Amino acid sequence: MTLEQLRFLVRVVQAGSFTRAAEVLGTRKSHVSRVIAQLETDLGAKLIERTTRRLGTTEVGREVFERALAILGAVEDTELAVQQAQAAPRGVLRLTCGVEFGELAVGGWVREYLAAFPEAAVDAEYTARVVDLSHEGFDLAIRIGPLAESRLVARRLGALDYGLFACPRYLAAHPAPQMPVQLEQHALVMFSAGAHRRGWVLAGPDGGEVRIEGPARWRVNHGFAVRDALLDSLGIGLLPLLLAADAVRDGRLVPVLPAWRPAPADVHAVYLGNRFLSPKVRAFVEIAQRRFPEAVAGAEDAVRACLPR
Repeated sequence: MTLEQLRFLVRVVQAGSFTRAAEVLGTRKSHVSRVIAQLETDLGAKLIERTTRRLGTTEVGREVFERALAILGAVEDTELAVQQAQAAPRGVLRLTCGVEFGELAVGGWVREYLAAFPEAAVDAEYTARVVDLSHEGFDLAIRIGPLAESRLVARRLGALDYGLFACPRYLAAHPAPQMPVQLEQHALVMFSAGAHRRGWVLAGPDGGEVRIEGPARWRVNHGFAVRDALLDSLGIGLLPLLLAADAVRDGRLVPVLPAWRPAPADVHAVYLGNRFLSPKVRAFVEIAQRRFPEAVAGAEDAVRACLPR
């Protein structure tokens, strides 16, 4: 049994197919199959189960996979200890985050990171799903909202504020609500994923809370779709200020019930709890921590500027 065999096994399980594993490893599918077959022969056990629809591990294969992760992690720790002495980020940083936040903020951080470290590269996946960092081979995730219990390390970057918005054309035809209960008389556009998927919990200036669950005219799991629906005069919706800011600046959206808002959503950089933090992860997190307050402050200023004085 060799480190190469273990590395190939981990990539096959993480990729979910021999073809995708070969692409990640930069080799041929036939070579990956031979390495896995030889590993199974060396161990005297079947590790991978293949059907017409999917690839999975046997019970023994799952045990070997978990141990392989630990072994390769220990090897990586040794390499990272050497890299830390050199302190220069290099290699590919595999990063995942939400689509909207990726386009509005993380993309700028990536560009700064790549400009600062010429020996580094980034493989980013913007997605609404929660990625399993360990099993899918990612180094870092940027996550918004409450974190599930895990062995991952979380570094808080800050928090996103939210507000209710509508376009002036909608409000011209449907007078703006003066109290949250009046939202039930309006068309609502709601985000169907994350912390707000079950409705909105709005806190008022006196500390009281009101829950708004709908009915919604449209529920969708994409923040840009919510914003665009509001711009098309389809109703009132809840948006992160960061997502609403540009439309607010040019008057295409205006705040609704600005004294009533949900609790801010914490934003974390999340990564595997290795003993040594790699220079590439450390450098990116430092950029994120430095840049995050700038984006949030700008969005807050844009919304505040359009409120009555």
